[in-house]
Amino acid sequence: MNEEKVKQLLKELLEEIAQGENPDQELLGSAQRLQSDIDSLLNPDVDSADNTVMDDMISLEAQFATNYPVAEKIVRELVNSLSRIGI
Repeated sequence: MNEEKVKQLLKELLEEIAQGENPDQELLGSAQRLQSDIDSLLNPDVDSADNTVMDDMISLEAQFATNYPVAEKIVRELVNSLSRIGI
């Protein structure tokens, strides 16, 4: 899995949360922050030693479990993808 796949999964995650009549704005904000954090993490010019993105994703996965099962699956795939590319 490469960085483009990670970016595609992030896009799918945001779309999944935003769809519907009343998207959860708090979860949407969390997913947008996650996207920003992962973008920074993937940037070789940014020091990511203190980055907690994996912990954040695991927390989001638990929040999505009840109301957003597709988003939960996407986050799980993101965790696996980032692990495979060494993050």
